[in-house]
Amino acid sequence: MKKVTIGSILSLLLVLGLSTMAMAAEGGNAAGEFPMSLAVLCIACGVGVGLAALGCGVGMGHGINGACSGIARNPEASGKITVTMIIGMALIESLTIYALVIALILLYANPLM
Repeated sequence: MKKVTIGSILSLLLVLGLSTMAMAAEGGNAAGEFPMSLAVLCIACGVGVGLAALGCGVGMGHGINGACSGIARNPEASGKITVTMIIGMALIESLTIYALVIALILLYANPLM
């Protein structure tokens, strides 16, 4: 099991804290005023999608590295390795899309707007 770094724990707590503050704020403001909680929600959504894209990018890099190493060691198995790698990359990419969908739901299905 890999070590969990302090930075990753703090990043997770930051994202959870920002989204909690954004959802807990009251909605009554003057006309034309930009609510602070909406700004925090926008920042939280951006950070969430950014972290998801970062994690998926690192995962894709490791997957491609493993596939290239496998093909270099056994060129006859390149077809099977390539197909498996493409399926894995599609599944990893879907995680980023799920994070984007959740962020868009938080932004546009929001009672603050």
